[in-house]
Amino acid sequence: MLRLPAALAGVLALVVLTAWVMAWPLEKAVYLAPVIVVAGGAALGLVIFWGKIAVASLRESRRPRLVLALWLAGLALLVLLTVLGVELPREG
Repeated sequence: MLRLPAALAGVLALVVLTAWVMAWPLEKAVYLAPVIVVAGGAALGLVIFWGKIAVASLRESRRPRLVLALWLAGLALLVLLTVLGVELPREG
């Protein structure tokens, strides 16, 4: 019974968020709403899929706390290098 209003609210939120992030007029984002919804669904599906794989991998490891600490340290290093503006050397 609440599926339709919830879906409408989700689509509206995606469209408004996309228009704001991309600095588009709202009209352009509304025209592209089907593409935005499909891309958002695909991105969410990938996050759920890789999240399940990460949880299964963590459960199967012998030392899950160490693995989790190394994952978090790697992500923190990635964020730190990005914030500092470090660029990796390119080939060629």
